[in-house]
Amino acid sequence: MAGLPGCASEPIEPQRMAEGMVWQLDEQTLDLQGNWEKLGVQTLLVQWTAVNDVGYVKDSPWPTAARLPDWESIARQPWARNVILGLAGRYDEAAARADFGHLVEVSARMARLPTPLNVVGWYFPVEIDSSWQAVRQLAPLLDRLPRPLWISLYDSANVGPDTLARWLDEWLAPDIGIFFQDGVGVHAREARIARQHADVLVRSLGKARVRIIAEAFRPSREGRFRAATAPELKAQLQHYAGLPVYLFDGPHYLSRALVNEMMLT
Repeated sequence: MAGLPGCASEPIEPQRMAEGMVWQLDEQTLDLQGNWEKLGVQTLLVQWTAVNDVGYVKDSPWPTAARLPDWESIARQPWARNVILGLAGRYDEAAARADFGHLVEVSARMARLPTPLNVVGWYFPVEIDSSWQAVRQLAPLLDRLPRPLWISLYDSANVGPDTLARWLDEWLAPDIGIFFQDGVGVHAREARIARQHADVLVRSLGKARVRIIAEAFRPSREGRFRAATAPELKAQLQHYAGLPVYLFDGPHYLSRALVNEMMLT
């Protein structure tokens, strides 16, 4: 699509389960290692490179973290041939939404910092849904960020795909792409329903602007989250055939052992 250069996905090979993987960078996952390329992953979506007033890239506007990821090593990995680089965010969604103006300012500066990564796009890590009344105030500020630019979307209120698509069309610039969170991991909906959402968004926004986030986790009995099992995740991904799928997230939920099991089952 003209106006969103660099966002068109390569054709997904029949054996590829996912084209991308999300990395929700935190102190526990700085040593990023995995075998996600076995699932077909070639693109890494880094959720943020600055979060909660700490920068994970040298010369960031916020104080630099005591320990940084090995960006040079990451750039050499087969699952990070392409990188969509997340900018400045906050762990808490309410705090991020309350501070979106400042986060855009910091993000614009973060986007100018050099890295060894093959950056093919940028991601503004303040998640949106139709309940966020102030989101229209965000729209003009996003013009300050480079393109190709992506944001993420979920449907917490279950307003349905048609309402969601009309709402986006009212305010979202046509050169901004959407990562749609499927909601399967939090049991918000089944994968077949998430596929219907994605198909409507594709018809409304265009194929080049829509990618789907497959949540690779499930609620645990302890009230937290566990990694999805190989059969659970494979059944989920089967519904997304033909869509550009990004797994959330690799280092927390997709161990080497689970990836290997995915290839065998």
